[in-house]
Amino acid sequence: MLETLRCCARRHLTTITLAFVALTGVDAFAEESYPRVWLNPGFYSYHFDQDADLRENNIGFGAQVELKRNHVLTAGTFLNSDDERSRYAGYEWRPLHWQPAKLHLSAGLIVAALDGYPRAENGGWFAAVLPVVSVEWKRLGVNLTVVPEIEDRLYGAIAIQFKFRVW
Repeated sequence: MLETLRCCARRHLTTITLAFVALTGVDAFAEESYPRVWLNPGFYSYHFDQDADLRENNIGFGAQVELKRNHVLTAGTFLNSDDERSRYAGYEWRPLHWQPAKLHLSAGLIVAALDGYPRAENGGWFAAVLPVVSVEWKRLGVNLTVVPEIEDRLYGAIAIQFKFRVW
């Protein structure tokens, strides 16, 4: 049953990602208009400890609101690496910016509160500060972050989050 659910979730996330790619050809948004709203279907994660039986397809739903160039609010929910429901809310400060070709790259930190990890605060809320890199092109984007290994609390991973701009 669990394998059937994983297979179904993988297809669902793949369909959403393909729809994002298909829609990126039209950019009806002014380049410097704010706020900007992005939606995402959760995360993919690659864990440093590949021997642990951890979920790497962390499907869910999230949103980001770029208030200004360096300031982003983010919130959402996903199935975490321990196969538990997590919720998060945070603020991203991305003061570093590059424009190679037609891509927009930015980097900074995310300060967030999240829950649902059984080994961290018994599944309750805790705070995290993580590095974040965002790559955006028209309506399609990707966020990358590194989650450090915290012994007996949190498994370390590289997380990737695809996002689609809707406003």
